[in-house]
Amino acid sequence: MEEVTLDQPEGRVARRQRRNRAALIRAAQIVMTEKGVDGATMLEIAERADVGAGTVYNYFKSKDDLAIAVLEALMHDLALRIELATKGFADPAEVYAFGIRTVLDTATSDERWRQLLNRSEVIADAIFRAMGPFAIRDLRLATEAGRFQITDPALVWRLATHAIVGVSLAVTTGDLSQASLDETVVVLLCMTGIGDAEAKELAARPRPRLQSS
Repeated sequence: MEEVTLDQPEGRVARRQRRNRAALIRAAQIVMTEKGVDGATMLEIAERADVGAGTVYNYFKSKDDLAIAVLEALMHDLALRIELATKGFADPAEVYAFGIRTVLDTATSDERWRQLLNRSEVIADAIFRAMGPFAIRDLRLATEAGRFQITDPALVWRLATHAIVGVSLAVTTGDLSQASLDETVVVLLCMTGIGDAEAKELAARPRPRLQSS
């Protein structure tokens, strides 16, 4: 009997599909950055990606779905830049604190995030998926180091993502002040089991500059 291996080479169709999807996301990121989500059209995105207009809908049901895919790519890139910026941190709790503050700052300042904040459940889920592997790891490492007291890092991160989106939306609509981001970081840090005073000290530490994307 022929042996079946799990690592089969990628077929031609699968390669083309992967390339087309990646090209559409790259093109959408450029067009949506220039014109916003509302101003971008699927036809313009398809032309920039050099695929047929109808091909877009083989990969994304709507422009909003494509916008979410773009945002997930931006989120993953942000997670990598946070990882690079915090590489020299000795305190794993500081890594998580820096991460949540950076996500809050980005969500309230980057127009590509701001335009989709009203789809709160969708955006929170996107943050959970795209940045979760990094944040959950940071929560786990801080817990193992005795800095946090967490039994379920994934649950803490899921709760944090909804809080991040809710507060960011309120800030962008003017219902909360920009200063409320400081308090939000402290509250989210308190969810890890550390006290209020320690959370405030952690949130107030100097933050290194992120590399541009």
